[in-house]
Order: sequence, then C-alpha cells, then structure tokens
Amino acid sequence: MTTLTIVPSLLAVAIAALVSALVNWTSRPVLQRYALARPNARSSHRIPTPQGAGIAVISATLVVALAWAAWANVAIPPALVIATIMIALVGLADDIVSLPVLVRLVLQAACVSAIVFTAPETARVVPALPLALERGLILLAGVWFVNLVNFMDGLDLMTVAEVVPTTAALMLFGLLGELSWPAALIATALCGAMLGFAPFNRPVARVFLGDVGSLPIGLLLGWCLLELAWRGQPAAALLLPAYYLADSTVTLFRRIVRCEKFWAAHRSHFYQRATDNGFTVPRVIGTVFALNLVLAGLAILTVRTGSVTATLIALLAGAIAVAFVLRRFSRPQAS
Repeated sequence: MTTLTIVPSLLAVAIAALVSALVNWTSRPVLQRYALARPNARSSHRIPTPQGAGIAVISATLVVALAWAAWANVAIPPALVIATIMIALVGLADDIVSLPVLVRLVLQAACVSAIVFTAPETARVVPALPLALERGLILLAGVWFVNLVNFMDGLDLMTVAEVVPTTAALMLFGLLGELSWPAALIATALCGAMLGFAPFNRPVARVFLGDVGSLPIGLLLGWCLLELAWRGQPAAALLLPAYYLADSTVTLFRRIVRCEKFWAAHRSHFYQRATDNGFTVPRVIGTVFALNLVLAGLAILTVRTGSVTATLIALLAGAIAVAFVLRRFSRPQAS
C-alpha cells in the first residue's frame, strides 16, 4: 500500500479526538491545582486558567499515530518521536519554572537537529545547495517555526483554527498519495487530537495548551510540512502555514526595528492587536480559520495541477489573502 484510505483515516481522527478529550477532561482538576497560567503582558485572558492540555493533545497524537503505524507496518522515525517527547518536556518545565531564553533555544535546537540531521541525504528541498548548508537553514527555520507556533498560541482556539485546516489538508495529500505515510499518519492523528481539545479551549477557555503543547505541535507540524517540501511540494508547504509565518515574522522584525525586547512577552501580534481594535475573539478566530481554508485550497491546487503558472498564481493569491487579513486586524473597527 502506498496511499491512505478514507475509512481508517476518519477512524484515526475520531479515536485521537476521543483520547484527547478524555485526557483533557480527567487531567483538568490536576492542572487547575498545579499549572495555572496567570495573566501577564502577553495574555488575552483576565483570570488564572489551567494550562497543560498539550499533554492530552501530544499523547493522543503519538499513541494513535504509533498504533496505526504498527498496524499498517509503517515506520515513523524514532528521532521524531523522541524529539517530540523531549521538546514537550522542555515545554512542561517552562510552564512550571520559566526556563531562561538561551536554555530553551538550545534544547529546542537539539530536538530539531535530531530530526533534520537524521533524515536521508536524498531528502532535499533545493538540490543545488550544498547538503550541509541546506540542513543548517532547515534547522534555523525549524527552531523558528517551533517558536512561532508558541508565540501565536495566545488566543482561545487560535491554534485549533491554524492546525486543523493545515493537518486536514496534509491528510488529504496522504489520501492522494502526495505525502509520505509517516507524515500523513502524524497529521491525521494531530488533526483529531486538536478537535478533541477544541471544546475545552473555546471562548472563554477552560484550559490552555501551554508550552508543553504548542512546542511539540510546532515540531510535528513543521516536520510534516518539511516532508511535503521534500516530496517536491515546497509551495504547498509555504501556503499552509502562511498566516502564522506572516503574522509572527512581520511582528518580530517590527519589534527588532523598534529596538524592543523582542524576546519578552508582548501583545504586538496582529491577532492580538485585532482584539484591541474591537474584534471579538470569535470573529478573529473565524477570520483566521476561513483564511486557512483558503490557503489549504490554494495548496491543494498547487499539488494537483503541478503547473508552474498555477503555483505562482496560488502563491500570489495566498500572499494577498494574508496581507488583507493582517491589514484588517491592524485597523480599529467602527463602533
């Protein structure tokens, strides 16, 4: 078998959602007692809220994906599993004691390196580049992607609105035979786990992912997108996370240009400014979700057509759609 089939895929989504919801429901009293997220300069919430639901999401993702892989005789890279668990532990430690920035970055880089430098030499995005240079650039991009997913997880359901359309598109690529089995299994399980988490995180959220969730989600999602790029679909791999990439990267450079402490907690992201500018949380999340559906559709177009012209048009359309949303978020709404 070289492709997924629809029934096992939907069953995996349902099982991952059920496991995630069950672990969330049973662990919430413990998180309420030991892992409260108190409002700070970055927060959108106003009252202490338990964090750590990422334990449920990552557990459900790995358990379902590994069980499915064993049943289908598919090998999920051990380095990916180990790195995911390690970066989740880094996130858990940071949720509890707040690790220094440099320590976090070094540990995150080690986890990303374990994935990047154990990949086959035949896995290339730009074959014209020397392998060592390409892998070094991928390492930097991977560390940034892990962190930007964490930075963007600052509003109820925000990560759900980003991850569910992206992983659903990746699952579709698996069904169409355009994505490797391991990446498709991980994406499918992660999609279900996020759906199981969603009812607990809808406004007003009863629990947050925490770094124990956002960091490994960034790692797993980044690896799936990298696999897509390695399969000759770099345009789709850029389109799927385009909103997160644009919001976080533009915000970072703006803060650097303004000589601000860009590593410190803040409320400068476009989605955060949107709530300050009169957007309700459901409206922000609905806009991001709709944008991600558009981006997913454009990514699917590039994969299915295989046309350079269609790919360029899709990339331009995606850039315009993202710019339009960022502009809307940055402007005050009429009363």
